[in-house]
Amino acid sequence: MRAGGFPTVIDDRIAQEFNDHIRVEMASSHLYLSMAAWCESHGLPGFSNWMRRQAEEEHQHALKFFNFLLTRGGRVRLADIPAPDQDWDSPLAVFEAAQIHEAEVSQRINTLVDTVMSVRDHAANAFLQWFVNEQVEEEASVGDVVNRLRLVGSEGRGILLVDQELQQREATRLPA
Repeated sequence: MRAGGFPTVIDDRIAQEFNDHIRVEMASSHLYLSMAAWCESHGLPGFSNWMRRQAEEEHQHALKFFNFLLTRGGRVRLADIPAPDQDWDSPLAVFEAAQIHEAEVSQRINTLVDTVMSVRDHAANAFLQWFVNEQVEEEASVGDVVNRLRLVGSEGRGILLVDQELQQREATRLPA
């Protein structure tokens, strides 16, 4: 039973996995804020804007898990968030690190899907399908920037053009 006498309808193992994933999404948000700070301190406000928007999105992802867990009668248990990396060698290195990170999050989402299917939690599976699709978009988005940065190399004008383009990214409001 959860507080208020309502029954818990989510498997304890799934609740634990979702709590762990809240931590992962919050750590992602912190990583992107760290990347935003690095970009800003290197005179790249467009890159910083892109990373700030990404940090906001990751925070919204954490809240989606938070709310789903509460809706299903689970208990949210927030955990420590490790400090993110602080330094990179170039804008390309920043985005390559983001690309690796998004691939790791995608793998984690896939593992969560496997876990919820093993306990036949169809509601959790339906919830996670949004994240499966979101990760395809996340990987493509960061991969696009990596490809453009590889094309321009270390050429300053090219980097500034990409920076101007990334300045246009607006905040994304995710569905509840």
